[in-house]
Amino acid sequence: MREGRLPGRLLRLGIAIVVLFRALGARGEESTDQGTREPESAPARKRASAPLARARTGITGLVSGVFLLAAGAALGGAYAAWGEDGTADAAAVVESSSSGDYTTTDATADTTTAATTEPAPVVDPGPETTTAEIPTTSTPDETSEAGETNTAPPPVDTSTSGSAPTETVPPPASAPGSPGPVLTSKHENRPPESSEGTYPTIWLLRALPDPTPPAKRLAPAFARELRQVAAAAGVQWWLVLAVVRARGGDRAVPAGSHSIERLANRLALLHADIHPRRAVLRLSKGDRTFTDQVLALARYDRAVGLRALVRGLESAKPRLERRILRDERIDIYAGGRTDIAAHRVNVRILVLIRYLRVTFKQATVSSLFTGHRYFARPGVVSAHMSGLAVDIAGVAWTPISGHQAPNGLTERAVKAILLLPAELQPQQVISLLGLGGPSFPLPDHYDHIHIGY
Repeated sequence: MREGRLPGRLLRLGIAIVVLFRALGARGEESTDQGTREPESAPARKRASAPLARARTGITGLVSGVFLLAAGAALGGAYAAWGEDGTADAAAVVESSSSGDYTTTDATADTTTAATTEPAPVVDPGPETTTAEIPTTSTPDETSEAGETNTAPPPVDTSTSGSAPTETVPPPASAPGSPGPVLTSKHENRPPESSEGTYPTIWLLRALPDPTPPAKRLAPAFARELRQVAAAAGVQWWLVLAVVRARGGDRAVPAGSHSIERLANRLALLHADIHPRRAVLRLSKGDRTFTDQVLALARYDRAVGLRALVRGLESAKPRLERRILRDERIDIYAGGRTDIAAHRVNVRILVLIRYLRVTFKQATVSSLFTGHRYFARPGVVSAHMSGLAVDIAGVAWTPISGHQAPNGLTERAVKAILLLPAELQPQQVISLLGLGGPSFPLPDHYDHIHIGY
């Protein structure tokens, strides 16, 4: 260390000054001895001592100047050495902290300016003090949701176990090994709330209106006539109405009396009471898409009943609840039966359960309101909590688990759900199959079909 050389330099300088003064004193004594051996007159002694006095004065001034210059140089060198050693120590502390993955930064510019003008005090963080690691390099993934770089540093954890919090000061900006400004955060972007389907579904927990508003309800007179004509022809009224609706009749009076009577007689000649699919297929001249649509509408009409089509589904909700709870071919867990009895389930779900029961002769319900978790995803409340979703674990006495192969039972069930009328179309139909529209796959739906409105 350079400050260790200062005492040696001053010692050598003092010895040189002492030797010089002793030499001058010896010369003065020699001149005095000569004066005692050869006495001279006073003027002669005065003239002889004048040059010697001037020489002593000059030498003394020279020595004094040299001493002052040497002392100033020594002190300046020692101060410079002390400053360099202090900077080196601060750099060593910063380097050691960086190698241990512990760096601290200050969020204000005033503290950084003060640190560049004054030496940074070295603080021992202690064996149990922890600080958060802040990376100093930016990556393309570390951007905010709006696409802009996140310039705010993450909060620093100053928690300690068994010791007081330690206040740290950032290193000087000019010191080697300085981490530089923090421009990005180590936290990754939060994933979106939902990646299901083409667009994310946002559940609004509010009461939905009746799916059959007055404009979509049948006129009471038309409903009475439809029942009478179908019974006279020996066919089911729901099949006649389904053909009329599939052909575009969606008003309160979708067809006239003569059209209804002619259609009912035609279906009777095609033996629709025995083979309804074959009869509709012949009626449509082999149009399978039209036939599937007619049969789906017929099952829906049968599931809800003619009274519900006249008064609306909400008015028929108590009757639908009683029919579901009394039906031995609808298997519902105990909590789900309580939900239906307590009127927690939306009428759309009741209609769907009845529709699957009519289509596949049997249906198994595994989840309604009771027993389902509150959040479907982080921050998204499940539709089960508002009675707008159901999980179907089986149809036709066959479990969904293990039967989700293409062209299998699960695909038939999903296609049947997608053929419901527009007012009963769900927002989500989740299984291991993606058939388009609201139907999409999720790996954790291997044992049930989730239908949500």
